[in-house]
Amino acid sequence: MLDALTIGRRVRQLRSDRGITLEQLAEGFGRAPSQLSGIENGKRELTVSELQRLARLLGVSLDELLSPEPPSKRAALEIALERAQRGPLYQALDLPPLPVRKSLSDEAIETILGLHDELARVHRERAATPEEARRANAELRAAQRRRGNYFADLEETARGLLEAVGHEGGPLSQRVAAELAAHLGFTLHYVADLPASTRSVTDQANGRIYLPVRQGGTDPRSALLQALAAHVLGKQEPTDYADLLRQRVETNYLAGALLIPEGSAVAFLRAAKEARELSVEDLRDAFAVSYETAAHRFTNLATEHLGIPVHFLKVHSSGTISKAYENDGAAFPTDVLGAIEGQVVCRYWSARQVFSVEDRFSPYHQYTDKPNGTFWCTSSIQSTAAGDFSVSVGTPFANVKWFRGRDTGRRLTSRCPDPSCCRTPPAELASKWDDQAWPSARLNSSLLAAMPSGTFTGVDRTAVYEFLEAHAPRG
Repeated sequence: MLDALTIGRRVRQLRSDRGITLEQLAEGFGRAPSQLSGIENGKRELTVSELQRLARLLGVSLDELLSPEPPSKRAALEIALERAQRGPLYQALDLPPLPVRKSLSDEAIETILGLHDELARVHRERAATPEEARRANAELRAAQRRRGNYFADLEETARGLLEAVGHEGGPLSQRVAAELAAHLGFTLHYVADLPASTRSVTDQANGRIYLPVRQGGTDPRSALLQALAAHVLGKQEPTDYADLLRQRVETNYLAGALLIPEGSAVAFLRAAKEARELSVEDLRDAFAVSYETAAHRFTNLATEHLGIPVHFLKVHSSGTISKAYENDGAAFPTDVLGAIEGQVVCRYWSARQVFSVEDRFSPYHQYTDKPNGTFWCTSSIQSTAAGDFSVSVGTPFANVKWFRGRDTGRRLTSRCPDPSCCRTPPAELASKWDDQAWPSARLNSSLLAAMPSGTFTGVDRTAVYEFLEAHAPRG
């Protein structure tokens, strides 16, 4: 991964060492001085051809320009300070940005960084078990972003499994899912007394998978494919919460790759892109899956095969984030640890606005002007036993030309995280109600138990073992 901050400081150092002014280098580079200044400040990433051109202008090799080491001690301090200011902890302090000027001494920067590190340490020490879970979520989301949410090894595994049962593409039927279970050595048993804390139970010793008779409105293939995926991937009891999250992501990914096979899905999406008719609804209908499954799968394939950066949001009707992913620069709300789960999204985002629309069957599309650019989103509401959730897929404005719904007239402005956008009540209402209102908050139980107690899989182990004992074949 190229570090824009380090490259920028190296460009500035090399330019200064050679006595080249910003204007002179900008002219040779074919860019405005302001654009070159953005590069030197690490605010703009460069393409390979641009890096090669800069290397020639500065008289160095590309390897030297891309060296991961800061060009000087001063540059290292400036990079560290800039990185700290861009981090979630500094952003949460609501302090004005501190310009890095020559008049700011090395000692001053070291003091500021020391204070920042100490504040971060205090936050980590105060972090209880729920915060450990949130930190693990943030780290996993960053890892997914780096790979564009695409797992080539899991795609290959899915392809091999489907070939083994003769599936040649298109929707995966319940019958083929059952054949896949048989191929892997399992028989299926639908029972009415499955433990309440489980979606399925796999009996490895006897080659049985137990599933509920009633699926509660969910796709009956989903629980089965997740159980098979866990078996194929050889999942064991997680060692910690981060391992639990990784296992869930990989298991769900493989199940999704079986429901919407890569080969036929990519062909479908490429044709839709060529026709400028990309649509999550069409992907859902073509493969007979839920909207959420289609949206998830779209994020797996869009960047890798279509060259389109995207973001995904699942938001409760209260506005709190349940799941999220982005590699397109969409600025999700975060806490000081960088976690987004449980954070409230802006009232003006598509993920919240969709709840105010009476027609819940038609696709909802919206442009949102945000501090970091304009984004287009398509959203749909999913009703579950846990309440109503919106599922949204979005992309920066530059890519909306490929999507159906780009002609929508809905366009709103969001200034979040500026509190005056939607978090601070209007002055007139505040003056009237500040001393008169005393709401009682609904306590979210997940705040008290973000991580399962006793076992990381979050199930009642005693109930599972009793269930297996009762259903195991005799003799």
